[in-house]
Amino acid sequence: MKVLVIGLGGVTNGGKTTLAKRLRKQLPNCSILSQDDFFKPECEVEIDEHGFKQYDVLDALYMEEMVTSIHSWMKNPTGSSVSTAESKSTPVNLKSTEEVHILIAEGFLLYNYEPLNEVWDRRYFLTIPYEECKRRRSTRVYQPADPPGYFDGHVWPMYLKHKREMEENKNNIVYLDGTKSEEDLFSYVYNDIVRELETWKK
Repeated sequence: MKVLVIGLGGVTNGGKTTLAKRLRKQLPNCSILSQDDFFKPECEVEIDEHGFKQYDVLDALYMEEMVTSIHSWMKNPTGSSVSTAESKSTPVNLKSTEEVHILIAEGFLLYNYEPLNEVWDRRYFLTIPYEECKRRRSTRVYQPADPPGYFDGHVWPMYLKHKREMEENKNNIVYLDGTKSEEDLFSYVYNDIVRELETWKK
């Protein structure tokens, strides 16, 4: 049994979850793990000098638990608690890869935590421009809700900071334009993963 671990990172509201769910439906033995499931309780999240809760930083997440969950899945993908959905159909060119198990870990801060950088077979990162990101964010309902000025005062500055750190590490990340259609994004990543699986058969 082989395992393929895919990182699907990117900016808030960049389309990570939507893309991950589409991929899970079409790839064999595919599971999704979401970084959002590892947020600490609100009472444990620090507040900065402007009164903003610091959710968009590594300290707001139980990162060690996330790493442990991924390693547990890698050791035993069929016995893991990570969610799996039956793929609707397995394309002909993937029939011989059905013994491969795929994990898509999706989140906004995947590539800035060193212990995680040891697990990725493929890394993708969705980007969208400031205005589009702000527009999409404004349509979402969060618990707790974003206070006034939160996007400009915390979310976007932290995104830029972490993106700079990530780029300095040069970790073979494939950047994706999140303004492209869902179909285009799915097609690109799906075909890239299929090519990766094809190399495993050689």
